[in-house]
Amino acid sequence: MGVCDAMATNAPVGKPTEMTSPHLPKHLAKVAGIDSTVPAPQHTKAPLAGVPAAAAPADAAPAPGALITDRLAGWVSDLTTLHEFTERLIRTATLDDALHEVLAAGAALVGARRGMAVLEPADGLGPTTTVGLGLAHADLGTIETVPRGATSYGRLLDGLPDPADPRGPARVPDPIAIPDVRTEEGLDPRHREVAARLGYAASYALPLATEEAGRIGAGVWLYDEPAAPTDRQRHLVGLYGRFATEHLARLLQVERARVQVSTVAEELLPSRLPRVPGVRLAARHRTGPRGGGDWYDALPLPEGALGLSVGSVSGTGPSALAAMGRLRASLRAYAVMEGEDPVAVLSDLELLLRLTEPARSATALFAHVEPARRRLVLAGAGHAPPLLIGKRRTEYVETSLSAPLGMLSCWEAPSVELEVAPGETVLLYTDGLLRRTGDPVDRAFARLHAAAASVPRADRDDPGAVADHVLRTVLPDGLGPAPEGEDVVLLAARFD
Repeated sequence: MGVCDAMATNAPVGKPTEMTSPHLPKHLAKVAGIDSTVPAPQHTKAPLAGVPAAAAPADAAPAPGALITDRLAGWVSDLTTLHEFTERLIRTATLDDALHEVLAAGAALVGARRGMAVLEPADGLGPTTTVGLGLAHADLGTIETVPRGATSYGRLLDGLPDPADPRGPARVPDPIAIPDVRTEEGLDPRHREVAARLGYAASYALPLATEEAGRIGAGVWLYDEPAAPTDRQRHLVGLYGRFATEHLARLLQVERARVQVSTVAEELLPSRLPRVPGVRLAARHRTGPRGGGDWYDALPLPEGALGLSVGSVSGTGPSALAAMGRLRASLRAYAVMEGEDPVAVLSDLELLLRLTEPARSATALFAHVEPARRRLVLAGAGHAPPLLIGKRRTEYVETSLSAPLGMLSCWEAPSVELEVAPGETVLLYTDGLLRRTGDPVDRAFARLHAAAASVPRADRDDPGAVADHVLRTVLPDGLGPAPEGEDVVLLAARFD
């Protein structure tokens, strides 16, 4: 339902006036898409043309043409305001950003300065959260000490029936206004105490719910002085709230899908890393919002050796996750059989991919590690080179150039042997780390090198601290759930 349609179908709002105002012509009201019975906003009721407001007779009626013009101007102003707020809301891509935007827009519409929004879906599947506007985290905690049934938002959240209830469709509860906390009858004493401590005197609570989307949550706005929104303010914030609920419902589904994809990806990767004498391991993995096919692995091999691998399957979503799981499991089998020859391991993997996943390609890097000798033999297929981090050097390991797996009819490239000094760390990663920077490839590599070179001396003995420092430095904005976000994998091996 559009904003104009919603305004046309809602019950009239505003206080009735003593005089009877003429209605808009039917053909004009139909073209405008508005209900001519909805009173015009107060700010559009101008005095008669050419007559000062003080000099106009008290019983003088405005000309019909002027009244029509004023009403149209008022409705256009309201629609413009709603358009601006909804445009800002629709640009939000996360639930947290959307809730903050709903609070800010709602505060402007009802004339409040502070507020809080509670996300609590009726189906109980989460996520749940509480955000504030002009309220510190401690203030939100103080409000939550009021018994839930004694708060307006608690009554809204608990009063909406389950949409799946066979007894009938869910009914959206009415907003709750408390014009004066001090004089409101039946208010819990703890509610008055908290209001006095936080310095608010009135509140207006709006359900974030529709009959189609069900209950998403509730918004509450707080006034510094006794007050209540006017009828037109309630009307406008109600229209905005219905649109906001639909947007929040869409973001809720996206967030749930992202969490499910992330959970599946984590289940396909090692739950813990092996302990092998002479080397300490740490891994960091973040799944993108659409789910990608990046993986890492660390596998104990015969004679105290260790196999390390990272890779990435093309594509996103469940199919890429499934392909990643199959490829990683196959690589583990090949590593056990011929891990001392990384080229043979990747050659077998390439043949498997070409026969079983002809529409996919993949990059991979496999290293056969002898911790006692601090020796690595590695080979890469279209994958970014490892980074060696030590007290005296920070450099990329030069690997032979090779196409990704599945791109050639027969893959084979020479391996590289590397000897590591005591205390040095070898960092393996996927190219999602480079793409997340948004920089060209050469600048992304330079940023990664600079981040590795700047690892504090106190953190160099801990591979987990090294990986965390690199992530924070390369991606200062963090790994938020941006729609275009790539999977990121880091596997750090620190040699004693």
